[in-house]
Amino acid sequence: VLTALARELVDERALTVPALRTDRPEESAVTAALAHLHVHGTPVDWTAWYADRGARRIDLPTYPFQRETYWLRVPAAADPTAIGVTDSEHPLLGATVVLPDGAAVLTGRLSLATHPWIADHTVSGAVLVPGTAFVELALRAGQEAGCAHVEDLTLEAPLVLPEHGGVQLRLTIAAPDPSGRRTLELHSRTEDPATAADWTRHAGGTLAPEPPAARPQAAPELAAWPPHGAEPVATDHLYELLDELGFGYGPVFRGLTEAWRHGEALYAAAALPAATAPDAGAFGLHPALLDSALHASWLGLLSGTATGQGLLPFSWSGVSLHATGAPAVRVRLTPAGPDTVSVLVADAAGQTVASVDALVLRPVSAELLRAAAAPRTDTLL
Repeated sequence: VLTALARELVDERALTVPALRTDRPEESAVTAALAHLHVHGTPVDWTAWYADRGARRIDLPTYPFQRETYWLRVPAAADPTAIGVTDSEHPLLGATVVLPDGAAVLTGRLSLATHPWIADHTVSGAVLVPGTAFVELALRAGQEAGCAHVEDLTLEAPLVLPEHGGVQLRLTIAAPDPSGRRTLELHSRTEDPATAADWTRHAGGTLAPEPPAARPQAAPELAAWPPHGAEPVATDHLYELLDELGFGYGPVFRGLTEAWRHGEALYAAAALPAATAPDAGAFGLHPALLDSALHASWLGLLSGTATGQGLLPFSWSGVSLHATGAPAVRVRLTPAGPDTVSVLVADAAGQTVASVDALVLRPVSAELLRAAAAPRTDTLL
């Protein structure tokens, strides 16, 4: 108490040291006070202080201290094969269970704590797992099942991540039919005890063995950049406009860097931010990267050709993955029908990364986005 009072009265440069403390013996407290004074430059007669105690000065060793750590041994994690599952080896999935009839179930868990990058994708204030993540899951499921071609995939309901806790994922792959095709279903349920028994179906589709024609190796039109004869399309204010429409894109999803138009085809470049790029190798095609590339479909908003309207991915047909782990891509969007585009994705060298025969986009008005609260996000699809 006295030390605190003295500190308020003396110059701020003065050193105040308590000599007596209630929590330690007097000798120990005074020794600590003298040591405190010593390290702050006050001369202390240590010979006098230790005169009758047999203490003496010694030289410190001239060699570095040899430090060793002794950590408690942590038991190894249980082998998942011991309970009949295998590691899915994918950031969005945990385990795979193969059933006797050839069907399979892939499980996973998503949360903002384990997958913080998803927090950069919001619609009307709700954190939504991007539709491109469903495509990534379908491609991974196809690889597990020996059907690497996503023949079709329809997004039926959005997947909202809660602020706290997470959601459990289930990808169910049916046994192959006589043609080798398999149906795919994606469900989730929250970890909230009040609703944990309710599973929601988010997507359904068909996986098929990859046809030889679905293996292009090069995309010459994406090797030369910018595309020959193409006109630049401004992207400067795209994300500000999307914010006004209710689409909240954080840094991970603001990857669209430039766009060009040549006839009816739209070309764009997208890249993951430097902090996220190292994670690209764990995915087939990082969902944030593909989502950013598809933001080119919104550029009509800037040119005034689709004022007040945005386009969301709804169904995918003929999806093939040709290379994995790209941190940056170039994309070509070509009209393939009403609100439908074909998509070609390549790396900077013009090597094909992915292709989509037909992506159906659903128009979404600004009024709908503003009216869609979190409990009603099913209206977005």
